[in-house]
Amino acid sequence: MLAIVRAPQAQTTEPAEAAAPVAAAAPAAAVAPVAAAANLEPWLREILRCPACRGDLRDATGLNGAPELVCTQCALAYRIDDGIPVLLVDEARQA
Repeated sequence: MLAIVRAPQAQTTEPAEAAAPVAAAAPAAAVAPVAAAANLEPWLREILRCPACRGDLRDATGLNGAPELVCTQCALAYRIDDGIPVLLVDEARQA
């Protein structure tokens, strides 16, 4: 029978902050507004269609800088609230 034995690893005495550099967090305003649309699950993006004409939807940025999905056929723009696309024709705007 063969047994594998590991030697104990040496512990370093370096401070934690010196061991690994910490990246500065980007401010929330630096994040692209279209990122919310891009954060939709890939499987969901594949099946989403315009409810008015069944056209494909592309990522865009609205007039106020908020992310939205715009139909490539009828040009209706649907807003995205908290990562959830609001696909209501009555609430869409003409892009």
